Amino acid sequence: MSLRHAGIFNFKATVSESQKHEFFVALKALEEINGVEKMEVSRQTSPKNKFKYGFSMEFASPELYQAYSIHPQHDAFVQDFFIPLVDDFMEIDTEQLM
Repeated sequence: MSLRHAGIFNFKATVSESQKHEFFVALKALEEINGVEKMEVSRQTSPKNKFKYGFSMEFASPELYQAYSIHPQHDAFVQDFFIPLVDDFMEIDTEQLM
């Protein structure tokens, strides 16, 4: 059973364009972690919600997602980029029904 991990977020108002670029490079590098499939990083184009950026990635199983969640590279990204730079976010993990 596949699992999709996705999030939408906004940066803190003080985050510079170069910090955003570094964040996106580090985020995209997470696809190097074993089990991460079909990773996408995107910008919101609809005015229907308050978030400006998003990402999604797929995993072949919940076990691969759990391994990703505790991987040192993921932990470093959260500590070095996500916590210091992101103001508000929403995360969703879904399993395919059909």
